[in-house]
Amino acid sequence: MPTKTLQIPTADGRSDAFAAFPDRAGRHPGVLLYMDAFGLRPELENKARELAEHGYYVLVPNLYYRHGPAPVVELPDHIGEENRSAVFAQLMPLVEGLTTDLVLRDADAYLDFLAAQPEVSAGPVGTIGYCMGAALAMRTATAHPGQVAAVAGFHPGFLVTDAPDSPHRLAHRLTAQVHIGLAEGDLTPEALSKLNQALDAAGVDYTTEIYPDTVHGFTMSDTSAYSPSALQRHWDRLLPLLDRTLTAG
Repeated sequence: MPTKTLQIPTADGRSDAFAAFPDRAGRHPGVLLYMDAFGLRPELENKARELAEHGYYVLVPNLYYRHGPAPVVELPDHIGEENRSAVFAQLMPLVEGLTTDLVLRDADAYLDFLAAQPEVSAGPVGTIGYCMGAALAMRTATAHPGQVAAVAGFHPGFLVTDAPDSPHRLAHRLTAQVHIGLAEGDLTPEALSKLNQALDAAGVDYTTEIYPDTVHGFTMSDTSAYSPSALQRHWDRLLPLLDRTLTAG
């Protein structure tokens, strides 16, 4: 399967990124995959390869590129309870530095890149996010409603906040279909209710689902949160969403 390591021009420099796409000729729908807080690494590259096997051109940018190429923070081979706090202590300044303005400037560059690739078909794209990336996937879709037809977020963070521009407050800008797959503790019942109410009021075609017996990070096999059954459920929800929004017709 073809893969590339890329340097994508942005308003603030150049973002390193990974891309995977089908090995058959032709053009394929584009997918922008937003990383979790741990960053661009083999775990996410493998997810991109899996999606590419199903017919998509998948771009995974290093959102921390302003601090250097991936891996910006050296990660252990397996992230467990014994090292999670130390890793997050290094990562949180990077996460907190990703302001909405920076995220949306970068999103413009990533979507422009996808649209310019000869392997990417004309038409809408999908945005996918894990952990903090779920909010970024949603923000990208609300900023580019004519371009993003599918949004998927898994074990999300920062979807419902008190900020005036919290992603749930921007649901009225969505034209995409949405699936949010949550671990049991990702959102409080009150926050999940706010999210559902906002999506309902906006008339969005969506599903939110709490995946049983999960903790935050359940899709990531390089962490102690990993659940094989929940990862499969994630594919069972994600692939039909992409198929009906990006490839149908």
